[in-house]
Amino acid sequence: MTIPAAPSRAALEKACAIAGFDPAEAQAIRIAENEIWRLSDHVVVRIARAGQGSAAAREVRVALWLADNHVPAVRPLRIDQPVDADGQPATFWEELPEHEPGSVLNVATLLKQLHELPIPNDLQFGRLDPFVRVADRIDAATSLSGDDRDWLHRRLADLTARWHRRPEGLPECVVHGDAWVGNVARTADGPVLLDFERVSVGPPEWDLVSTAVKMTTTGAVSAAEYAQFCGVYGTDVTSWEGYELLAGARELRMTTYAAQHAASRPEWRAEAQYRVDCLRGYAASPPWRWKGIT
Repeated sequence: MTIPAAPSRAALEKACAIAGFDPAEAQAIRIAENEIWRLSDHVVVRIARAGQGSAAAREVRVALWLADNHVPAVRPLRIDQPVDADGQPATFWEELPEHEPGSVLNVATLLKQLHELPIPNDLQFGRLDPFVRVADRIDAATSLSGDDRDWLHRRLADLTARWHRRPEGLPECVVHGDAWVGNVARTADGPVLLDFERVSVGPPEWDLVSTAVKMTTTGAVSAAEYAQFCGVYGTDVTSWEGYELLAGARELRMTTYAAQHAASRPEWRAEAQYRVDCLRGYAASPPWRWKGIT
């Protein structure tokens, strides 16, 4: 799976034609595994990869469920969606008011609200898969050596086997699946949750690990910030016996994400290689200073 270095407007224009919006003044917000565009009439369009129609429809269902349960989150437009843009599913959302990136404490606050909700019986959110698409990412990481890719596949197999016999933890709930400050925006009215692609039912520890590894693995979150995070949420996942397993899974996702993108973005190849070297024990002990992939 190769990620294009520059966006194509074809899917955007097709989606807008179907839904009745004008893409003439659309601006790209983020082009990565999904394309995010801003239209001139305060509408945001999210275009997913081909074959992700069911996941896109589930994102809309999740957002409506969050609205019904008064969880602050980005809201989908009340139109028939997703629409099929030549095989790519597109969804349409209300543009947020002026905002800035969320904080670690915002993440804790929103996760606490989300995790306290009862699991709905009728919405079929699916089970959490912490390793979804990781194998494909490894195969697509052509800037890495064959030896590195083989090692990553072995690491994936080991973590997958251990996941199925993980220690017991907190009661399962609806989890965000990719809970970090990049998926929280802070508006004048407070923080809101973004990006529901990975929402599913599973252990809440998976959401908590995303912030914890920023302290233990990458050093992007200070010990003081993490202590505040734990104070707001009420649990320190690093003290759980399954932490090393879930942290390993999150590290692998972060590494293969960078490596996949490095295949088409040469400026990221050094960072991708560094992350692999860290996991393989070729670098100093963590926390490592991994650079953000944008």
